[in-house]
Formats: sequence, structure tokens, C-alpha cells
Amino acid sequence: MNNQDKPGAILVPIDYSEQSIIALEQAVSLSRVFESEIHVLNVVSEEFSLAKLFDDSDKAEFEKRAKAKLNQFIEEKSKDFGVDLKSIQIHGKIYEQIVNTADVIDAQFIVMGTAGTPSLKKKFIGSNALRVVRESHKPVITIKGKHHRKGCQNIILPLDLTKETKEKVARAVEFAKRFGSVIRVVSVLMTNDEFVVNRLTRQLDQVKKYIVEQGVDCTAEIVRDTKGKQSLADSVIDYGNKSKGDLIMIMTQQETDFTDYFIGSSAQEIINESDIPVLSIIPTPKKDTSVFTPY
Repeated sequence: MNNQDKPGAILVPIDYSEQSIIALEQAVSLSRVFESEIHVLNVVSEEFSLAKLFDDSDKAEFEKRAKAKLNQFIEEKSKDFGVDLKSIQIHGKIYEQIVNTADVIDAQFIVMGTAGTPSLKKKFIGSNALRVVRESHKPVITIKGKHHRKGCQNIILPLDLTKETKEKVARAVEFAKRFGSVIRVVSVLMTNDEFVVNRLTRQLDQVKKYIVEQGVDCTAEIVRDTKGKQSLADSVIDYGNKSKGDLIMIMTQQETDFTDYFIGSSAQEIINESDIPVLSIIPTPKKDTSVFTPY
């Protein structure tokens, strides 16, 4: 079997919490559409297991119990979901091992739970999810909400005026074609500047025209909040909820020089607060500084 014949892979970090199991359920649905294998990763973190305090015999017993628990979990969930789950257990820092493992198996996606704004009790699926999003070379889907429809009927695509618009639209079209989704493009307008308004309006028209030409249903809307009543992230999340969104797609842009819109705090707020799954994509470094232009 050559590399082109190999099925894709989806990596799901698991800590046996309710939210990580919900993420696994979503990964199963995703795998059927993308025809991917699912690799379930359990990271044994010495920070939390207190393994540093054990002698060699205690460590061996701890590892044996951890492996037995993972094997039992894999066996049960494989039967529940009707899929062949592959297991990986590894030691180390949680977020580092998730990122590294995704690279090793050349994952199409990392799908992981997040409890939202992290607290001490939610350290695994809180702060680690954000660190994975920031450092991963692979797209990351974070799952905070507990109730999801099957499939992906509506993709929420927030757009701004950065050069990554073109790449994000192409990714959304790929998803929409696989799921038969409607792409709902939204831009949040926080200024009355006529130049910005006209430029954004032209871009939305171009994007909508391109998406429709690809055979995908599309709507496009500008949400105005020129008085700054809520944050950019809140506006996107509200729009997603009103539109019955199944997925919000954002570019994290950590490899670019831009300091506007979905960088830093806005991206984190969307990931932390949205009950709709969030797909975070790292833009491919480009020399092109243009805004969206039709292919």
C-alpha cells in the first residue's frame, strides 16, 4: 500500500471525561465522511499521576493499570460506535504529546474536548486544548457543547479583510461538499468607516459568488456592532447560534504578522465560549498579501 492509498487519520485525545468522550463521538461521525481511521490517544502525565514519587515497581504497576483501562475503553467504544478504534498511550506533557502524535500519524484533524475557560479542575480539557490549537501543525476541532446534531448542515464562516480569507473559503467549500452543508458567511462590522464598509461588502459578494459557483449553497451577512455592545467573538457565536450552526471555522493566524480579528483573545474566546464545535486552521505561510480573489 503506498501513501496515497492509506486512509486518513483523526486523533482524539481522551482523559475519560464526559467532554472527551463527546469529542470521540463527533470524531466518529467525521471519520465516516472523510473515510478516516480514528486514533485514540491517552497521555499519561507524570505531573498529575504523581509517578515521580513511585519507585520502579510502582511505576510499572501504574502503567499496567493505565494500559488496561485504555484497552477496556477502546474495546467498549469500538463496539458502541461500530468502528475499529486504534489506541496510543504515551508519557509526557499532554499538549506536547498531542501535537507530536498528530504529526507522527499525519492526522487530518485533532478532535478534542474543551470545558471552556479553564479552571484548576478543568486543566486537561481547558488550557491544554488552547495550547494544542496554538502549537499544532494540524487543524484542530474543539468540542465544548454537549448536544450536537448528526452531520454538518450549517458551516459558520467568519471573514475579515486579511489575506487568509481565500484559504479559509477553500477549506469551507471542501467541508461543505463532503457534508452537503450550507456555508453561512458572516462579517462583524465594528466601524462606520465608509471605505471599510464598501470593501467588506465587495469582498462578501465575491466570496458568496465563488462559493455558489463551486456548487455549494451560501448565505452572506454583515452583522453591525458599531457601538461595541459585545465582543467580536460574542457576535460570531450569537450569529452561529441563531443560524443553527454545526461548525465555526476560524484561522488562528499564529504564523502571520496580522494583529486583527481572529488572533489571540478573539480566537480563544470563540473556542472557550462556543457550544458549536470550532475548527481552528493554521494558515499556510504565503507571500501573497491580496484579499480574496476568485480562483
